[in-house]
Amino acid sequence: MSIVTVQLGQCGNQIGHEVFSALCSDIRGTHGLCSKKENESYQDSCKERFFCEEESGVPVARAVLVDMEPKVISQTLSMAARSGHWKYSNHSHFCQKQGSGNNWANGYSVHGPRHKEAIMNLVQKEAEKCERLGGFLTIMSMAGGTGSGLGAFVTQCLRDAFPTSFILNHVVWPYGTGEVIVQNYNSVLTLSHLYHSSDALLVHENDVIHKICAQLMNIKQISFRDVNQVIAHQLGSVFQPAHTAGGGSGYSRNPLGSFQDPSLYTSWLNPQDAFNAWKTPRAFNKYEKSAALVSNSQFLLKPLDSIVGKAWNMFASKAYLHQYTKFGIQEEDFLDCFTTLEQVISSYTNL
Repeated sequence: MSIVTVQLGQCGNQIGHEVFSALCSDIRGTHGLCSKKENESYQDSCKERFFCEEESGVPVARAVLVDMEPKVISQTLSMAARSGHWKYSNHSHFCQKQGSGNNWANGYSVHGPRHKEAIMNLVQKEAEKCERLGGFLTIMSMAGGTGSGLGAFVTQCLRDAFPTSFILNHVVWPYGTGEVIVQNYNSVLTLSHLYHSSDALLVHENDVIHKICAQLMNIKQISFRDVNQVIAHQLGSVFQPAHTAGGGSGYSRNPLGSFQDPSLYTSWLNPQDAFNAWKTPRAFNKYEKSAALVSNSQFLLKPLDSIVGKAWNMFASKAYLHQYTKFGIQEEDFLDCFTTLEQVISSYTNL
């Protein structure tokens, strides 16, 4: 079953490149404790999921690249091709020469409708290459204009065009002290729209990843690429092939027992659905043993409440609202978005 990745904006395209690089590196890596047959099955599953083969034998990413400026897409295409191990299709990217100016409304209300047909045609072509389409992975930031605004618009278009396909939005949470003064507006607008059109949101916080680079990896001068590579490594470890960990086990103890404690989970959740373990004998990216945890929990309550609070304070003083109203996003639209996220905060608080 294949996944089509849609990379949106500068952040989405740079992380997308690192994700495919990590996946390709893992495919080509050693197989660790698994047999040759298991390793071949793992490689085939990953290739089918994220790549298609060309006659040249070089895997081609199942991806559509979108940005309103050409520089990042040009760099991304070039870096992938230079690797010699994988590449993007020459006909699966869309870019313009005018950016979105870090304005969500510009990306959503102007660039989205204007370029909808061209972008969705590229997505449709990638989807048709899949023997079995499993769904879509969109990669985007929340702080800027293209990734967030156009990303929210494209996600809604995906939902309309592929109503039964699973849509997973990977969003990058901005630094708490970001350089984009309207990043809280952009984040509120992005999250509230994705909440209605996406099946799941997978979030990475820049501040958390930055700490990993500094404290665990001891990187002295942390670059965006360092941050993006950590994100890509984590995404790769989640998306690679695995099997349910049920059935008999050779272990004399249960290392996952503490995760299965019912008191960890909300009472209305079926215990069988509360915790699922997946495993593979195949080593991931040269690690003999590794583990990844994807959790739907209250961890994002504090940063979400902070972003909503900061955006509301700006909204109450009508700061920068004219930048949004001139592109058709009215005060009523903001109020609807605040209401949606306040309900999300309330629901997670009461878990």
